[in-house]
Amino acid sequence: MTRRIPALVVCVAAVIALVVPLFLPDLSFYIQMILAAVIVTGLSLFMGYAGQASLGHGAFVAVGALTVAVMTVRLGLPPLLALICAPILAAVFAYIVGLPLLRLRGHYLAFGTLALLLIVQAVIATVPFFGGGLGIFGVPPLGVGDAVISGQLPYVYLSLAVLALALLISRNVIRSRFGRGVRALAGSESAAASSGVPVLRTKLAVFALSAAFAGLAGGIMAFFTPYVSSESFPVATSIAYIIMAVIGGLGSLWGGVIGAVLVSLLVQVLNAVSNQPGLPATTGPVLQYGAYALVLILALLFIPKGIVPTIAQAMRRRRDRRADAAAPTDVAVEPWASVQG
Repeated sequence: MTRRIPALVVCVAAVIALVVPLFLPDLSFYIQMILAAVIVTGLSLFMGYAGQASLGHGAFVAVGALTVAVMTVRLGLPPLLALICAPILAAVFAYIVGLPLLRLRGHYLAFGTLALLLIVQAVIATVPFFGGGLGIFGVPPLGVGDAVISGQLPYVYLSLAVLALALLISRNVIRSRFGRGVRALAGSESAAASSGVPVLRTKLAVFALSAAFAGLAGGIMAFFTPYVSSESFPVATSIAYIIMAVIGGLGSLWGGVIGAVLVSLLVQVLNAVSNQPGLPATTGPVLQYGAYALVLILALLFIPKGIVPTIAQAMRRRRDRRADAAAPTDVAVEPWASVQG
């Protein structure tokens, strides 16, 4: 019975995710939330399971979005081809920059990825071919030939399909032999290397896979917006991805999804509050950063493992207590040590 509960929960969540968009007047927030879940799923693989650090994962979102914008607007290539190339180029870019970058550890790696995001932003802002200071306008809608996607609802279902694909790939990777090597990195890289795990090659593979998720999300985002500039990928958004992963639970398959949903809803509520008449224009950013700090501190104090691992641990303890209570308490009688003559 306990094995059927997760499948039932997943089915209910999937039905809710498919039905809710039908009742929303504007789906921009909903699409951004789903794409954030895709990005955080890959980030959780890299940070949670592999035990690495990244503060600039938005760089790969930018690469995916820029791939779509350049290929469709600048080069006039088919939109579907551009979307297929977005995760591939993001993964290749991550692999190339990861060769020197992933030799760093701890906070050095975190600041290295942050520097990577700033470099990508600077390149987009200064190179005219990539948009320069104005950005790239007029990204065509996604489609094949004359059949193009119109409206917001198809992008919602496309984003949900991509999220399901990201979760399925992550699940298969985690449960594979390669996934055991990835999890070994989080414990000790030296111990993993002594056990035969190719440390740098494994980190590069996970880094590229997480970048592919981010690039695919960025490509869909470029079609939906349809506009790409250096300001589309602020550092604050990359920090929000980390907060989503930490709150949901690093090293948890569903933690990224739960964290993305909760943090996105919180930001939406804060935006609604900051738009009230009479409040200064700086209210929104102040509330957002303050909420990020407060939520992160509370999560680290009370649920340091994240929501999903904490709930799973509580459920396991409850099952163990029920099993102990149901176990027989009769004391076995010792056999006679000797037989009387």
